[in-house]
Amino acid sequence: MFKLIKYLKGYTVQSIIAPLFKFLEATFELIVPVVMAKIIDIGIKNGDRDYIYKMGFILILLGIFGLAASITAQYFAAKASVGFGTALRRDFYRHLNTLSHAETDKIGAPTMITRITNDINQAQTGVNMFLRLFLRSPFIVIGSIIMCLTVSVRLTLIFAVAAPVIGLIIYLIMTSTIPGYKKIQGRLDKVSLLTRENLSGVRVIRAFSKQKKEKEDFEAETEGLLKAQVRVGRISALLNPLTFAVVNLAIAAILWFGGIHVDTGDITQGELIALVNYMNQILLALIYLANLIIILTKAGASAARINDIFAVKPSVTDEGNRERTEVTGAPAVEFKNVTFAYHKDKPSLENVSFSINPGETIGIIGGTGSGKTTLVNLIPRFYDTAQGEVLVDGVNVKEYPFAQLRGKIGIVPQRASLFKGTIRSNLLWGKKDASEEEMWQALETAQAAEFVRKIPEGLDARVEQGGRNFSGGQRQRLTIARAVIMKPHILILDDSASALDFATDAALRKALAEDISGAAVFIVSQRASGIKQADRIIVLDDGKPVGIGVHKKLFDSCQIYREICLSQMSEQEAQNG
Repeated sequence: MFKLIKYLKGYTVQSIIAPLFKFLEATFELIVPVVMAKIIDIGIKNGDRDYIYKMGFILILLGIFGLAASITAQYFAAKASVGFGTALRRDFYRHLNTLSHAETDKIGAPTMITRITNDINQAQTGVNMFLRLFLRSPFIVIGSIIMCLTVSVRLTLIFAVAAPVIGLIIYLIMTSTIPGYKKIQGRLDKVSLLTRENLSGVRVIRAFSKQKKEKEDFEAETEGLLKAQVRVGRISALLNPLTFAVVNLAIAAILWFGGIHVDTGDITQGELIALVNYMNQILLALIYLANLIIILTKAGASAARINDIFAVKPSVTDEGNRERTEVTGAPAVEFKNVTFAYHKDKPSLENVSFSINPGETIGIIGGTGSGKTTLVNLIPRFYDTAQGEVLVDGVNVKEYPFAQLRGKIGIVPQRASLFKGTIRSNLLWGKKDASEEEMWQALETAQAAEFVRKIPEGLDARVEQGGRNFSGGQRQRLTIARAVIMKPHILILDDSASALDFATDAALRKALAEDISGAAVFIVSQRASGIKQADRIIVLDDGKPVGIGVHKKLFDSCQIYREICLSQMSEQEAQNG
């Protein structure tokens, strides 16, 4: 938790004012038993109503001042904690965006979502309660013991015994619950994962009638979470009964021994009442302190999880890279003996070498898991190679600033992804100052203009989150338009026409050849028909290139490519390609 204190930097004044006003409130509380003792020993004993009224008025003033101090403290504590949470969440989000694909794949989206929401909220609550109670509770305990010493040193020994016993109870419970709270946060990650999978895959679940199984899995996971929470809750629930028991025993001892001292005249009745009040104040202060410790325990567990993410450093950075000048006459993209593996596993790509010049089109085909998407993801440097080099315009991609490198590349991902807003706002992702004419030209190229014109709002048609109000084919065409509008030097189409019919796919390839004729184009496809006309085709098998060449040559010489073609079309159609 201490590592996150820096996020209170802009709220130093509020962080000082909040505990100081709580300290002031505690001071008023400590005066109350003294005033009560005087009312009993002087006002009631002597039947002096005026004195009782006067001291009663003082009690009311102490209550009003205490309330004002408490409200002020809570206001500034809330302001500081909310500011802390905002700054932490902003920095955490910024850090997540610096992580490369390798780190985000390893951590997982559900974990990141839980930590930026639930964990940061826990840390924020911990800061709020700490500012309100960390000074008040100890001061009440110590102040009450000091005030008791002014009344009776002997009876104060009861306080001196009770306070450490209560402290020991709090310590034991705290050390027992900290590991449990960490496990609870981990289980929350799993519940978030299940929920996210169910929401994103709801149609598949219903299509296979797996609602019952998914419900059972969810119930099993939430049952585990419940058991973990109950287990920790049972230990935490011991806190109040045990502390109440100790304090009430202490009060009983005060009344027992205090009564003897009253009989002998060592203390007055009012002072005995004051001692009981101080013991009650200690009880309440320690209960608040115990609750604070529980909250801080949860916050500490969450802070550790937050710091775990901050400790993850991006494996792919452009730190220190300056804008580079392209090498004249160099290929648009060149792979030199490239090998790549995810998380030190078996290589997903092995010894890949090829080059593509501006204006050329390369088709990439292979079985599922053969490394097609991995290959094109190395070009914009989403991942770094384990061995070999990837060059763009003659410069190693590791030497480019991200903005310059990715500014050259238009990417249409395997999964069409649109953002909530309008068609216009989504196209502006590709080129922020694009004119309406450029937008319509991009839509024409992507074969999307026809269905966009049929929408009354046109370019201002609403796009829901993920583009779920459009069909799969429409989403793919809009994402292609978003990439085309930037007039990229390199265009990567990662299986981006899988939802298109053959006629639309053919029209799209023809339009792309005309609109961005100078670009180097990569077409990743499961369809042989989609890459037959490419200048060259790369056939991948288990991460290795088993064939590079034109369609006819590969059909005759590459067994794997021939099998793919014949599984999708007749031999005559394949030979006529």
